[in-house]
Amino acid sequence: MHVLVVGATGAVGRQLVPQLLAAGHLVTGTTRSPAKTDSLRAAGAEPVVLDVLDGAAVGELVAKADPEAIIYESTAIPPEPNFRKFDQEFGPTNTLRTTGLDNLLGAAAAQGVPRFLAQSYAGWPYARTGGPVKTEEDPLDPDPPAGQRNGLAALRHLEDSVTAAGGLALRYGSLYGPGSSDIMVSMLRRRQVPLVGDGAGVWSFLHVTDAAAATVAAIETGAAGVYNVVDDEPARVSEWLPVAAAGAGAKPPLHLPAWLARLVAGEVGV
Repeated sequence: MHVLVVGATGAVGRQLVPQLLAAGHLVTGTTRSPAKTDSLRAAGAEPVVLDVLDGAAVGELVAKADPEAIIYESTAIPPEPNFRKFDQEFGPTNTLRTTGLDNLLGAAAAQGVPRFLAQSYAGWPYARTGGPVKTEEDPLDPDPPAGQRNGLAALRHLEDSVTAAGGLALRYGSLYGPGSSDIMVSMLRRRQVPLVGDGAGVWSFLHVTDAAAATVAAIETGAAGVYNVVDDEPARVSEWLPVAAAGAGAKPPLHLPAWLARLVAGEVGV
């Protein structure tokens, strides 16, 4: 297929483009930065500079490229997010998941693009009830922390809009690997990721190369719907955090009671 990857120079996009090409697909990749076009061209993709929030530009690109599939990977994750200001910090990403997505879906519908896939997220969006294992049928949090409501609303909008259009939304686990571990490593080395309470929270991770492989499989054969895409070894924070800190060459993580962590990192951080 001719695949248009929007957000082709992000952590997942950099792994996704070569995997699509290796599978025999033709790839057009977009980036917000003209400086990154050379890397896309070197990888074998046709590079395009695009602001996905510019609806006219999106429409023109999709009409010109005439892809058979579109993969939406654009985010704007801050380099060091402040969890006390979560919705403010992730505001640009929320806009990409709403306005940017709507622009792209509209252009895809106008051009009759048959396949559409967008990145979503598995983890904190789920309702904090029931057992530790969550499936795609489990509800999202009906009452998220106040500082995370806009973020969850943006994810709901993305998933509802994509599936209503007959597309796929992949809920990636917490990403690690090239281009996606830098934030965590930096925070661990400064002991900014404490062990809160008994550390019973379960995290599901996903390596960026596996995220890309799942995305290739989904765009080729997946049926419309929402899919959780995570590693098969979820772990409690009390298990993975000390190991991650040691791997980053950091001191052991601080141990904070939940009440103190709320003062430091807010409800979202806890």
